[in-house]
Amino acid sequence: ALRAHVPTGNAGPVLREIAAALARLLDTGETTTIDLGALPFSAGDEKTLDAALGTGELTARIEALGTSHVTETATPGVWRIDHFDQQGETLSRFVEITLVPDILKTQVPDAVEGLRRLDTYLASGDFD
Repeated sequence: ALRAHVPTGNAGPVLREIAAALARLLDTGETTTIDLGALPFSAGDEKTLDAALGTGELTARIEALGTSHVTETATPGVWRIDHFDQQGETLSRFVEITLVPDILKTQVPDAVEGLRRLDTYLASGDFD
């Protein structure tokens, strides 16, 4: 278990990848997602990454088949997205380089259903 805290040296390459992805986002609008779970990335690397990126002003918690935390880093355009199962165990960890994370965007079918519900309410006349 102690070995999990020893950095693998992958925080630096990931930070360089994030910087390149942020430059690409600004140049072309292209978003990038980095799957931290797919990399040899220890708790020590995670600590280095979090210290370098910092914490921004916005966090969101999503409850859907477990909990997801979306956290803006102190580097605008760089977000941490962590998914947990219903027992609170980590399922996946991502860094998303984007202006707004996809998970926060309303899906079109959901908006269609919302409009249907609102139209039904308005048609009922059950309001002042």
